Amino acid sequence: MDSAIVLFAHGARDPEWSAPLVRLRTAIERAAPGLAVHLAYLEMQGPGLPEVLETLARAGARRISVVPVFWSRGGHVTKDLPPLLAQWQTRHPAVQVQVLPALSDLPGMDGFLAQAILGFAQPAQ
Repeated sequence: MDSAIVLFAHGARDPEWSAPLVRLRTAIERAAPGLAVHLAYLEMQGPGLPEVLETLARAGARRISVVPVFWSRGGHVTKDLPPLLAQWQTRHPAVQVQVLPALSDLPGMDGFLAQAILGFAQPAQ
């Protein structure tokens, strides 16, 4: 395994909360067979991000894309994530880690959501 994706989310006490993340992981795996896709959480449930990164590095990953599954670049993305990555990266300088944009910053997201919402909303007649 050379490359991997980590879907990084907040975490919750309710285990059902992560069901959409599992569906997203499955969709990515179907779209890119053979690509390692893992879930990692900031708090309240595991595994944590450092643990997942460690597992991937031991398995031979040299390029890891971390996807913050947060709507926008709030405190968890701008304040909590960078120190976690920096601390881990000091122990694994040969592994390239990139952080993808938060969900609201992904290209086309506004248009995609607008169309999805309009598909459910009933216009006033």
